[in-house]
Amino acid sequence: MRVGFIGLGSQGGPMARRIIDAGFTTTLWARRTATLEPYADTAARTARSPAELAAVSDLVCVCVVGDADVREVVTGDEGVLATMAPGTVLSIHSTVHPRTCRELADIAAPLGISILDAPVSGGGPAAADGRLLVMVGGADEAVEAARPVFATYADPIVHLGGVGAGQFAKLLNNLLFTANLATAQGTLRLGAELGVDPGRLGEVITHGTADSFALGRVVAAGGTLDALATRAGDLLCKDVGLLADLAAAAGASPGIELGAADAALTLMNRERATLPSR
Repeated sequence: MRVGFIGLGSQGGPMARRIIDAGFTTTLWARRTATLEPYADTAARTARSPAELAAVSDLVCVCVVGDADVREVVTGDEGVLATMAPGTVLSIHSTVHPRTCRELADIAAPLGISILDAPVSGGGPAAADGRLLVMVGGADEAVEAARPVFATYADPIVHLGGVGAGQFAKLLNNLLFTANLATAQGTLRLGAELGVDPGRLGEVITHGTADSFALGRVVAAGGTLDALATRAGDLLCKDVGLLADLAAAAGASPGIELGAADAALTLMNRERATLPSR
């Protein structure tokens, strides 16, 4: 299988390198030439545009930041859909609106191209170690076609249903992570007010039944969300806001998880925004 990869950031970069190191014929594209320089010593080829990349790929993986970026590289004048062949697969690893993936799937279907929404969780270190979590939505045949490539950087790979299902799972994951940040920080704060050293309390809880990934991040940051706010505050704000809007549109009723997530955003000096309707 020939693979094209777009989006060589802190997470996409290690994903692409795992694909290359596994021996897949790989083509890369980036807006800036400097982004491609770390791959000069590999067997990867480079393309001058997303369209040129797609013309020589059986699977195209997109790992850019937001909905507008995804649409640009997929449906722009030099986007990948301009040259992808029937029977090929486009995997969207970005965390975006499920509607974006479904709309792109509707555009791609008449061309004989399959769309997978396949957001990932775990970050760059997990990608480099081959243990990312990939949450996939799409047709069974397309998932199985892409699975050997996904397996170079991911374990587990979870197929959740049709296009859009992966995005829903990722957003729900991020909602709960954000909520857990608030309860973890609050527990450490409460412990301090009761005279328990936050560092020692964190050591206890991370070895107890209340341990969580979020707690570990708060403990590592000294008991506050300041460092997390700098690195991930805006992205978590976007994801919580998006999930809240999706729930409202579906008539679903979020409970304490949304309230706790909002509390975490407040601690990070953020406030979720309501997205404009379409």
